[in-house]
Amino acid sequence: MSISIAIVEDLEAVRNGLKDFISLSTDFLVVGVFKTGEEALAELPHITPDIVIMDINLPGMNGIECIRRVKDKSPGTQFMMFTVYENDEKVFEALKAGASGYLLKNTGLLEIVESVKELHEGGSPMSANIARKIVNLVRDTGKETAFMDVLSPREKEILKLLAKGLLYKEISHQLQITTGTVRIHIHKIYEKLHVQNRTEAINKAFGK
Repeated sequence: MSISIAIVEDLEAVRNGLKDFISLSTDFLVVGVFKTGEEALAELPHITPDIVIMDINLPGMNGIECIRRVKDKSPGTQFMMFTVYENDEKVFEALKAGASGYLLKNTGLLEIVESVKELHEGGSPMSANIARKIVNLVRDTGKETAFMDVLSPREKEILKLLAKGLLYKEISHQLQITTGTVRIHIHKIYEKLHVQNRTEAINKAFGK
């Protein structure tokens, strides 16, 4: 079954470029394209896409506020920020609002597609600069918490690599295990920590 995608982006060239490229793959079905947060807020709860690719800087309601309002009405939908903003305030505000992924607009189209797949599989894909900010937050403000005690040594190892921003395939290569095994470990990590994504797991395991 195809992964249903909605795109919220005010720039026509970017909006259409994303739609056209994503539509080339039979893995995806673009079910909605919106140029404002207000349009998205009105329609997303009805079409309930699997993933929304969301810009922050929209005319009127910004993308972060749109996520806050849509999240409760469409709990099965995941949100991928797609933006030029990489300052700490915007990053953490977006993640707090409910975004599970955060890509910068200089991300290549192939990487965007891989990131959308990873998000759908339970990951939290982020551009390297964004992942580094979260790593720095962990390093500066937290040590391992008691929650880490429930994890096996291998699970702790994988969570630390997630905190460094590594993708599933990179963790697979580094630990010399299959990506399927990585996914199983990460699923168990989320279950044990009672979290839904990478950011929540890192915050819980290492302290905010």
